Amino acid sequence: MAPKQKSPVYVLGVGMTKFIKPRGKVDYTELGYEAGVKALLDAHISYDDVDQGIACYCYGDSTCGQRVFYQFGLTKIPVYNVNNNCSTGSTGLAMGRTLIANGAADCVMVVGFEKMNPGSLQSFWKDRENPTGTTAKMMAETRGVTNAPGAAQMFGNAGREYMEKYGAKAEDFAEIARVNHAHSPNNPYSQFQQVYTLEEVLKSPTIHDPLTKLQCCPTSDGGAAAILVSQEFLDQRPHLKSQAVEIAGQCLATDGASVFSRSAIDLMGYEMTQHAVKTATGEAGISPRGVQVVELHDCFSANEMVAIDALGLSDKGKAHELVRKGDITYGGKYLVNPSGGLISKGHPLGATGIAQCAELVWHLRGWANNRNVANTRYCLQHNLGLGGAVVVTVYRRADGGFAPKLDSKAVGEVNGLGYNPAVEARGFTKTQAEAVMSKKARNDWALQDTLQKVESRF
Repeated sequence: MAPKQKSPVYVLGVGMTKFIKPRGKVDYTELGYEAGVKALLDAHISYDDVDQGIACYCYGDSTCGQRVFYQFGLTKIPVYNVNNNCSTGSTGLAMGRTLIANGAADCVMVVGFEKMNPGSLQSFWKDRENPTGTTAKMMAETRGVTNAPGAAQMFGNAGREYMEKYGAKAEDFAEIARVNHAHSPNNPYSQFQQVYTLEEVLKSPTIHDPLTKLQCCPTSDGGAAAILVSQEFLDQRPHLKSQAVEIAGQCLATDGASVFSRSAIDLMGYEMTQHAVKTATGEAGISPRGVQVVELHDCFSANEMVAIDALGLSDKGKAHELVRKGDITYGGKYLVNPSGGLISKGHPLGATGIAQCAELVWHLRGWANNRNVANTRYCLQHNLGLGGAVVVTVYRRADGGFAPKLDSKAVGEVNGLGYNPAVEARGFTKTQAEAVMSKKARNDWALQDTLQKVESRF
């Protein structure tokens, strides 16, 4: 069991871009800048208040983080560049929390961004060992190899094993995707906004049984940012306590020995998810079944099935029964992936974990008023990357209470923006952007024309 954090850490501000198809229309500098400005505006602070910066991305050269952060100002703060596969964004959040909880910082800005290529994930390094090479070899030895994308094969095989061992059916996986697509139109930042029937999900092109195309997440361009602060920082701004959300429990874990047990489910990080959720919920003082809203890593519907099981939201081998009962959507036991999840919201790797955080922060504030559930007190986040790493986080309000009911007009008055960013994806003005950039160390050469480019899209 990991030691308890030394002091509380809060999410004070969040912001994100729309997630879009990767078509080369926007650069990572713009994605990171837009998300960062929105998070600073949301936190009611300026970049001069930020002690340390953490940049999260998988595709890009070294020091892309500095390129993004310098746009806010050349304040000489430490900037860390993080790459942990699909769990990169939440790894950045975990790093920020660790820094603050142990007294190394009072305010950390975490920015995730990704400019991706269309199509399935590819490695750019052909002259060296792939970090998931041993995983691929185990898959080849136990389940064989097809022409389908590698990740779809790996997670699809986990779905097949769940069917073989526990009696899940293809329709159960399709229902997961149907639910996520149904949730997506309520999220203005989602890449996909279309609702599908179960039959349409099942009849979409087969990728790797039981997975069809509509059960697979797309590649995406997007950015998301979060401002993490200490208790002291928050105490100095008592007027912001109502919007602060505490990271009540968190664990970043890597694989245990079972990953190479020849089980397709174990190969996808089942054990590390189990360990992470036990540690995170233990720190928060709750059971996994004590949460109301969940954002979990549904890169494929099969992984949502396995994650529901590994997180302890169902009895072992019973995740498909939870799905059949409608217990992953409105009116059920949990609300899972109200954002649309990776399947429908999109999956820009470095931004995904931070976007999950933003979604849950909005729920606990009472801002996600078009997709919330009553009596929300605890939210659970699960973000996983093969290779491997997983971060599980429990969130609660700073006051420990239930999420209030707020209409969007009230939200717009509270945040000073005049609108509710949880239900409406708007931009910002030049004046707003300049208000949160560094006053003492702004540098227009570092900014270049990013502000104009971002503003022109709104």
